Amino acid sequence: MILNLAEIIVAVALIVVIMLQMQGSGLSSSFGGGGEFYRSKQSIDKLLIFSTIVLAFLFGILSIILLIPH
Repeated sequence: MILNLAEIIVAVALIVVIMLQMQGSGLSSSFGGGGEFYRSKQSIDKLLIFSTIVLAFLFGILSIILLIPH
């Protein structure tokens, strides 16, 4: 039960991070996709890419663990 919930949370987080990466559509313009912030857009992009990789890895591992019959 806990693993199922963890996989749902990781899946939703992965969807949100991917939507934030889309330029010109999705949620990116709502959260600073236009580049009007003082921070470097490049550092935010790096953080989003790293987050996507980590979340995708976690999603894959959780999916494999859930395939194992208990």
